[in-house]
Amino acid sequence: MALRIVFAEDNYLVREGTAALLAEVDDLEIVAAVPDLPQLLEAVAATSPDAVLTDIRMPPTHTTEGIQAARRIRSDHPEVGVVVLSQYVEEEYAFELLADGAAGLGYLLKERIGRVEELVRALQEVARGGSVLDPKVVEGLLARKTRVARSPLARLTERERAVLEQMAEGRNNAAIAAALFLSERAVEKHINALFHKLGLTEEPDVHRRVMAVLTFLKDESGPAASP
Repeated sequence: MALRIVFAEDNYLVREGTAALLAEVDDLEIVAAVPDLPQLLEAVAATSPDAVLTDIRMPPTHTTEGIQAARRIRSDHPEVGVVVLSQYVEEEYAFELLADGAAGLGYLLKERIGRVEELVRALQEVARGGSVLDPKVVEGLLARKTRVARSPLARLTERERAVLEQMAEGRNNAAIAAALFLSERAVEKHINALFHKLGLTEEPDVHRRVMAVLTFLKDESGPAASP
């Protein structure tokens, strides 16, 4: 029995070209090829496919429509697998996609489109309820995990990190207290604790705030995504 696929991609040439490639595969049928999120959700509801292949960025906002679609589809149609395609290794998107579980989900780089056998295997796997991650995405996630583990910010509590985030936005203690619904005394205690954990206990107070914010900004920026 043929694996029934809905494909979503806003670029007409890519959509038609990929659909043509997949149409040549035995035991695979493209039941709909659509350009945006609303039409993707409509097609899934109308055709009940085995799996969906979708670009991560589509109209209307060209941001994370593919992830939104995956979550919606897995919630409303749990029997339908979803493979999301991304142009770059974007660890944050992978985390967002898999935050509620990996069953029936895949995250691949768009370069896999030209490797039809790999793409088909991924679609078959998610249709069975399995999960698929592009090797380059896995490398990025592992590198991120190592980077986070080595970061001095890993020693901060959730509340201390929240206070530091407020400091990075330029707020004084009173403003931080108001934003986080804390007393100023509690804010001072959290700031002193994070200074200690970041090894800034011997510096003048103003300098410590600057250095703490620089540590935060350096950690948050991380290395750029790989093309």
